[in-house]
Amino acid sequence: MNRNLAAMLTLLLAIPCHALERQIYPAPEQASADIAAAIETAAAKHRRVILDFGGNWCPDCQALDTYFHDAANQPILDANFLLVHVNIGRVDQNLDIAERYRIPLDKGVPALAVLDAHGKLIYSQRTGEFESMRHMESSAVTQFLNRWKPGTAPQPAP
Repeated sequence: MNRNLAAMLTLLLAIPCHALERQIYPAPEQASADIAAAIETAAAKHRRVILDFGGNWCPDCQALDTYFHDAANQPILDANFLLVHVNIGRVDQNLDIAERYRIPLDKGVPALAVLDAHGKLIYSQRTGEFESMRHMESSAVTQFLNRWKPGTAPQPAP
């Protein structure tokens, strides 16, 4: 192994895992303002709001965000939804918001709630449907987005 490669590997191994996490979720105290702003924009643009409860430390949350923004899902997301990331800390932050939107954090994250354009809850994941997202396919997110985009009638979860 050449010296440059060895030095680079040594450097990478010295970086704590949390430093390699993408920072998807903003500071926990930002959640209420982000939700209020999204509801205001959703009403004006006739979109729905997706609340994504999770944390930057969560590999399944990272996978879900990657799927939200891949080539198949980004256009559906952009045309129909406003996405709000709700940081739950280490499952010790924004618990009141999770409760308000009927998200049982004990079932795992990521967990999603869908609000209509006026902020009314129309769906919440109650059984940890996406908590194993890293083992799922992008098509699961596509199905979710198509099921809950505006113009579709709210339906009970399968």
